[in-house]
Amino acid sequence: SVPHVRVRRSGRVREIAATEVVPGDVVLLEAGNIVPADGRVIESVNLRIQEAALTGESEPIEKTVEPLTGSNLPLGDRKNLAYMGTLVSYGRGAIVVTAVGMQTELGKIATLIQSVKQEMTPLQKRLDQLGKGLAVVALVVAALIFTLGTLRGEPLELMVMTAIGVAVAAVPEGLPAVVTITLALGAKRMLRRQALIRQLPAVETLGSVTVICSDKTGTLTENRMTVTVLDIAGHRLDVTENLSRKVPVIDEVAQPVTDMQPALALLLAGGTLCNDAALMPDQSVGRFRTIGDPTEGALLVAAARFGLWKDALDEMFPRVGEVPFDSERKRMTTVHRLMREPSRHGIETLPASLLVSLAAPYVAFVKGSVDGLLTLSDRVWVDRGPEPLTDEYRDRIEIANNKLAQNGMRVLGVALRPIDSPETSNGRRASIEDKLIFVGLFGMIDPPRPEVKTAVATAKQAGIRPVMITGDHPLTARHIAQELGIADNGRVLTGQDLDRMSADELKAVVDDVAVYARVSPEHKLRIVQALQARGQIAAMTGDGVNDAPALKKADIGVAMGITGTDVSKEAADMVLLDDNFKTIVAAVEEGRVIFDNIRKFVKFSIAGNIGKISVALVAPLLGTPLPIQPLQLLWLNLLTDGLLGLGMGVEPAEKDVMNRAPARPTDSIFAGGLVSYLAWVGALTGLIALTIGLLYWSSGNPHWQTMIFTVLCFSQVGQALATRSGRDSIFKIGVTSNRLLLGMAIAVSAAQLGAIYLPFMHGFLYTTPLPLADLFVAAAASSIVFLAIEGHKWWKRRK
Repeated sequence: SVPHVRVRRSGRVREIAATEVVPGDVVLLEAGNIVPADGRVIESVNLRIQEAALTGESEPIEKTVEPLTGSNLPLGDRKNLAYMGTLVSYGRGAIVVTAVGMQTELGKIATLIQSVKQEMTPLQKRLDQLGKGLAVVALVVAALIFTLGTLRGEPLELMVMTAIGVAVAAVPEGLPAVVTITLALGAKRMLRRQALIRQLPAVETLGSVTVICSDKTGTLTENRMTVTVLDIAGHRLDVTENLSRKVPVIDEVAQPVTDMQPALALLLAGGTLCNDAALMPDQSVGRFRTIGDPTEGALLVAAARFGLWKDALDEMFPRVGEVPFDSERKRMTTVHRLMREPSRHGIETLPASLLVSLAAPYVAFVKGSVDGLLTLSDRVWVDRGPEPLTDEYRDRIEIANNKLAQNGMRVLGVALRPIDSPETSNGRRASIEDKLIFVGLFGMIDPPRPEVKTAVATAKQAGIRPVMITGDHPLTARHIAQELGIADNGRVLTGQDLDRMSADELKAVVDDVAVYARVSPEHKLRIVQALQARGQIAAMTGDGVNDAPALKKADIGVAMGITGTDVSKEAADMVLLDDNFKTIVAAVEEGRVIFDNIRKFVKFSIAGNIGKISVALVAPLLGTPLPIQPLQLLWLNLLTDGLLGLGMGVEPAEKDVMNRAPARPTDSIFAGGLVSYLAWVGALTGLIALTIGLLYWSSGNPHWQTMIFTVLCFSQVGQALATRSGRDSIFKIGVTSNRLLLGMAIAVSAAQLGAIYLPFMHGFLYTTPLPLADLFVAAAASSIVFLAIEGHKWWKRRK
């Protein structure tokens, strides 16, 4: 159903469908509303809007009615504007609608998505080149054989059939089937590793990726604010929280930290009491989840990790008054009654024992910006009591605040004041929030996923460069990138930097920059285009609406399955079902295996085809009749390209698959010395078959054509087994490690024996039953190809 919104028209408030909103309407917003259009904020009462899906900011943005300074500000910095599709997470307000439909920022993203054209994948380009090249070769060779046979007086009908057979033999007909089945099986394996493939060619494209452009929020990070640092006078503590998807959580059986400094207990208690969030049990997973503002939820989880639970503290320190947060004061105050005889006897009594010494019936906790609290404080809590806030203490607090802020963290301070009355009327507010005792500060950040650092290192080892592209703050982006090992030089380009750069200027620096911050959807698209212009194969990961255009433009778009929006999933080629960055690396490995297997099939098939064609082409020049019949050529192609090819498509990964650089985008499928390999293996196969055939033909043996036919078949069986690895011996990787190929090799050999010895096959394939001795000669001669390939690999290993 279409959502409804409240608008003010002609001085009257009415409720209308969101689709009926027009520019000029005044829309009233409150917590839980979806913003129905873009608009200028004209009223804000603690209004905060969650814009992560649009800008990448993990923290709700506090909106203001004040005019902004500067031009071309990024979306995340336009704090007096609200955007269609974003969520009001706190407070209330009103906007004047300035744009609807396709004119909104969300609509512009939709336009970008529609303007992006789908391009061929690297595999499709390589196979297209291969197909065209083989077609030309096949036509030339077929014409040549037809001409030579006709000049020698062979029957015209036979030469037409032979020319067609040779043309067919020159082309690996099994390639489309092998590629499709290999990609489909690869997609199935990827699904078991939590990667859902939406576009089948994307399976192989992953193996060619040279750059992974990743969104930060929700992809590299947890997408939730987390307390990582607690700082009190003379002491700093780094904190690691147990987290679950979307919100901070803590296990029900979590053991509290018992060895805790008194001031630290007071800081945690203050952050928990001056807090409107709640911890609620989730029976399904045996954990507590937070409800309310994510930042306040992070404070509750931090305190609970130390055994200070909100319910227990609320019971010991009942709230009797409060001064709500507002954007002008940038702080929140709550007043609590001090219980002289605590009803509990756990660690919760530690803050109570400290506060009793203040000899006041009530205590006010104030939470807000550190700078604001310092101006209102004249004392600082040290160990078990307050001391004067000297310049030394003030400098230390300011240095700690600045250091955390420079690391991209959000910093909140906590202060307190003992008071005699719980009254919080307007006349009393100034006195309650004056002459405070500064307690300490919390450092919070949307933390990196724990498994991402290893995944980044693995990607780099595989020759893949990770790049962070985010709408978040540059300091935060740089800190996360350095922590994960993405940024080596610390260089960050912002959206404003990109606006000042031409396409050529961006292209010149895009290979040196690993972090982009405060970027818009258009910027992400430009970055992907610049990378592609540099010849890179770019993967783009993301979960927001703002990622969709770049996801579609990238060579492979990767969306998040859990936190990802439907728009991003539709634009992507692959969806990560577990939102885990390391799944991308696993998918890259599968992609490389698939490309390797397709290349091995091409290597095997074309080398074998060269051998067949060379026999058909050279033998007549030596004066022999037609050495191989058209149906025999088709039979060989059916067995080798079909059955053996399918077996090669499921070859397991080689051990060095993630220890080498990806294939260069400009390389053809014949790169890496494949042409010389095809030449010598094909020539050897043809030479062996031709030699055996000539020996038998010159001696008047009637089985000479069947011998050529059999040698060619058995040679390709040995070739298939030896081609399983480009470096390691088949005996090292294990003869039975690819049971499908082994079974296919046995099946092909059995089918060939049937073609030789079954009477009804003789008239069909023009074969004659071979004496057992001749069969052994054919098998022995065929093994030369297998031994030669294995010897070549041994020589390469020695080098």
